[in-house]
Amino acid sequence: MWDALTGDSLFDYALLGLAAALAGTVDAVIGGGGMVQVPALFAVYPTVTPAMLLGTGKISSVVGTSGAAVQYVRFAPTNWAVAAPAAIVSFLAAVAGAYAVLLVPAEPLRKALPFVLLALLAYTLRSRIGLEHLPRHSRSAEITIASAGSTAVDFYDGFLGAGTGAFYKLMFVRGLGYDFLNAAAPSKIANVASNLGALLVFVLAGQMMWSVGLWMAVANFAGGQVGSRLAIRYGSDFIRRCFIVVVACLITKTFYDAYLR
Repeated sequence: MWDALTGDSLFDYALLGLAAALAGTVDAVIGGGGMVQVPALFAVYPTVTPAMLLGTGKISSVVGTSGAAVQYVRFAPTNWAVAAPAAIVSFLAAVAGAYAVLLVPAEPLRKALPFVLLALLAYTLRSRIGLEHLPRHSRSAEITIASAGSTAVDFYDGFLGAGTGAFYKLMFVRGLGYDFLNAAAPSKIANVASNLGALLVFVLAGQMMWSVGLWMAVANFAGGQVGSRLAIRYGSDFIRRCFIVVVACLITKTFYDAYLR
């Protein structure tokens, strides 16, 4: 259902466009753009239902992530034998997660998330994962690990979604031995699929503000092009540093959301 939102001010649209562009940049480099984009939507529309805001944000995420994925695929050979099955699983798991957010409370997962992220950050700081590209498994094992990991990550993406890109990166880096740059393309391909799955559920449920979502999609796409080019130019060490910053910010945000707000 098209919603012209005639009561929105130019300032609201400018704020949402800026947030979406920044989210696209951050998300293209390492993931976690949702922690910028989703709070902006909640701030501008405090009386709109969470499902409607999450659905609107998914339009922007699909477009921006797709643009970044194309850039990464063009830059480096992509292991489609691993990426394609992970994308299929991602789509289905995100459909289940988005449907779950319409039915069940997210509070238990919300309260556990900051501590999961803290463990992830501690592990990353103590190791040099993601700086060397050393795949450690056979093709069949890679497919199994990527598909299993995508199931968990993408259910979460449909259910809450903040920081999903960081979890994708960890799955390919820690689980398969990829460096951050080689993990970028399969991570984005799986993320596009999960965003499409969640978007499908929200659209069918009527949880969508089309004019806002499409405007943010344009801004997110532009930010994604900037972010992917930065990551390609500066490589895995740059992405790892951004990963650490993004995860630290996610810990702060998710702890605040779960325990202080």
